Amino acid sequence: MVDVGAKPETDRVATARAVVRMTPKTAAAVMAGDAPKGDVIGTARLAAIQAAKRTDEWIPLAHTLPLNSVDVDIDVDADAGTVIVTATARVHARTGVEMEAMVGCAAGALCVYDMVKGIERGVVIERVELLAKSGGRSGTWRRDEQQH
Repeated sequence: MVDVGAKPETDRVATARAVVRMTPKTAAAVMAGDAPKGDVIGTARLAAIQAAKRTDEWIPLAHTLPLNSVDVDIDVDADAGTVIVTATARVHARTGVEMEAMVGCAAGALCVYDMVKGIERGVVIERVELLAKSGGRSGTWRRDEQQH
């Protein structure tokens, strides 16, 4: 595990996103709250928050962080057949919260899959990606400012 003891504590924020693709019919059921297992959006939001808080148990060598907040937004586009999980983690600490944001998104996306697999088995979690981070020595980074 990296020694961060000499680093100053700063405000750190990270935002990540996961995209879950399914048929428009399945996405419409998610949006309507009509999935066999119940409220997909609310349950996935809780799964994302709970997982972000326990990132150090998911990722070897990750530091345990006293998160200030984890905000999770879940957007459903029934026409496109997507559920997008976005998580923003905040902390005042010596290390960043990128992994907490991404683990939250991953867990939220997995929860969506679990809750709709009775409707559709072909659901795909397309990606989990960091969108932005700020704080710490390396400063601010945004995906949309990067050249690909």
